[in-house]
Amino acid sequence: MTEVEFHTGVTDPVAFACRLLGKAYRTGARVLVTAPAERLTTLDRALWLIDEREFIPHARLPGSAAVLSRSPLWLATDVAVAANAAVRAPGVLLNVGADAPASLDGLSRLIEVVGAEAEERDAGRVRWHIYKAQGLAIKHHNAAG
Repeated sequence: MTEVEFHTGVTDPVAFACRLLGKAYRTGARVLVTAPAERLTTLDRALWLIDEREFIPHARLPGSAAVLSRSPLWLATDVAVAANAAVRAPGVLLNVGADAPASLDGLSRLIEVVGAEAEERDAGRVRWHIYKAQGLAIKHHNAAG
């Protein structure tokens, strides 16, 4: 069963995602990141600039098969884009504001990052209810305190 974790009240979801992805990369995890297109572009840039001494390799989907095969982290607007690109199952999905995935098959862990803005909170609640309706246990971390 997929482990689901919500981080809510996050004031800077992109910076938060960068920290999580840096940690994931250092531990050798393979992660698919989903987010709306504009946020994905911001995240892509942030991963290049996060720390001048540390490179966090990642690839934007769709993309070059050669690059994708060597990347441990993939950025996509939704899970279907990754499936269509024939990316190896990552095991971990980091969702930074995209819709809930239609299927969690093959995922050992789903991490939801929910911003502090009202619109993001509301969308996060919808995703929470979707996962609860699937019978998934959810761990909650409130970044706001």
